[in-house]
Amino acid sequence: MPSPNVEFSLPKVGEFNRRGAGIWIFSHAVRYWYLFFLMTVGAFGNAALAAVIPVMSGMAFNLIAGKEQQPFSLLTIALLIAGSQIVRGVLQFGRNFGAELMAQKMERDIREELFVSLLGKSMTFHNLQPVGDTMARATNDVREVNFMFSPGLNLVIGSANFLLLPVLVAPTYHPSLILVPLFFIVGYFLSLGFYLWELSPITTEVRSSFGKLNTRLSEAMDGIETVKGLAQEESEIEKFEDNTQAFRNHSVRQGDIEARFIPLLLLALAEAGGLLHALLLFKQQVLDIGSVVAYFGLIQMFGFPTFTSLWAYSQVSLGISGARRVLELIKRETNLDQNASGHSGIIRGEVEFRHVTFAYPDSEPVLQDISFRIQPGHTVALVGQTGSGKTTMVKLINRTYDVQQGEVLVDGVNVKDWNLETLRRGISMIEQDIFLFSRSIADNVAFGKPSSEQAEIEKAAKAAQADDFIAEFQEGYETVIGERGVTLSGGQRQRLALARAFLTDPHILILDDSTSSIDSATEDKIQRAIYTAAKGRTTFLITHRISQIRWADLIIVLRKGTVAAIGNHETLLESSEAYRRIFHD
Repeated sequence: MPSPNVEFSLPKVGEFNRRGAGIWIFSHAVRYWYLFFLMTVGAFGNAALAAVIPVMSGMAFNLIAGKEQQPFSLLTIALLIAGSQIVRGVLQFGRNFGAELMAQKMERDIREELFVSLLGKSMTFHNLQPVGDTMARATNDVREVNFMFSPGLNLVIGSANFLLLPVLVAPTYHPSLILVPLFFIVGYFLSLGFYLWELSPITTEVRSSFGKLNTRLSEAMDGIETVKGLAQEESEIEKFEDNTQAFRNHSVRQGDIEARFIPLLLLALAEAGGLLHALLLFKQQVLDIGSVVAYFGLIQMFGFPTFTSLWAYSQVSLGISGARRVLELIKRETNLDQNASGHSGIIRGEVEFRHVTFAYPDSEPVLQDISFRIQPGHTVALVGQTGSGKTTMVKLINRTYDVQQGEVLVDGVNVKDWNLETLRRGISMIEQDIFLFSRSIADNVAFGKPSSEQAEIEKAAKAAQADDFIAEFQEGYETVIGERGVTLSGGQRQRLALARAFLTDPHILILDDSTSSIDSATEDKIQRAIYTAAKGRTTFLITHRISQIRWADLIIVLRKGTVAAIGNHETLLESSEAYRRIFHD
């Protein structure tokens, strides 16, 4: 049974616990337990062999000082140090390799999970969610989760073992030498807890302000024509500078907290206190010179966790903040579902609205008590002034949106009871604002039916009167068009959209003012193409062109979200003042 937050039963990328950011990250990480094990073994081995250096150095000092009963010669000590560090290097490589591979795999999995989730969201979600913020979460925030593991957790785990070794080894020289390491560790974790508590909300603000910055940048670039056309470059620069200043201020606050990192002071106190303690024991002849050197070397092992935690824990905090933002997007409700077990079959094309009322979130109803019934194969013209609800109404048929009251039925079945994929495969909608991908013309035409043969693509293009202008391009159907089809004219984009619709051979065809950008020379050809395409399928025409309205089987006149009149052209001319006004205008 698909999740209620998912509109489509998309490919599964794994079952992950989404109760919280930390649990969610763990549910991803546990899949790669073997890499985590490699990282942990490498980290412990690296720390253990790092302790070999001060211990062996202490023995070497005793040999040089002429102490008796030393277990190793200087040559043996040198060889042991060299050999241990070679093994340590291999273990360190294993630790870094495991952490980096795990981080990259998790970034891939999380990015895929987010992308699949975004594809499953409803149009209501996508209409309200800024693209720039989505891109920031899908790129930078996911990347922060990667950095959280490598170098973040890699260094956190690696450095944690450097805290453990002095506590284990120091008492072997004298029991009291455990005091300074314990003092440092307690102080370290207390100050680290306060540091993370203070840092967490700031890193959240850093990621949030970056999302706002990216949103503004995306909007400015998407609307660059409008910005330049209205000479608003300076205004956009000012707004962008406000966002960059906010991001900068939060980043500076993060740096301010990092600059007041208390463990740096604790390290200095531990080194001074440990050396003083060891020297006092040396003066009392409890320790020899080699033990003093070894002990001080062990205390200096605290330097690695102290300096790495200055930014490693910041990276972990940023990673959790990024994960929280990504997870929030994944969990966002969409109110639509695939209904995989719903009604499935070939659509005949009967469409009925029963007392339908619809409103966008936090706004007044756009449609109120709409009722009508369309027979299969009929052509319906929707007319009315701008803002009367024509486009909204047709988007209820394929469940781009869901009604708040009433029912929309296709072939007598409520659209909510249809298998959503089956329903949408039988409906093709061409909007006024045509979206084309930055791919070849052939790929764009075949987008709804990727398995199409070249002959099918060309046949659809000819039916849409697009073949002539495609043949003028040097690479023909393999010509790669610019993003959103910017290299084509409005009429060319619309003809490609018509070809795309013709190729999918839908049972319900919706044309939302789709011929508005076509010149008069092409209009007659397009009219014939649409007339041919409308045969045998239910067709909705949202248009102001009288030539298209005339031959519709049924005309629905909308006024302020309600049905003002229904009938054919001749009937409405006689009975509807609203229609006559539109027709004569």
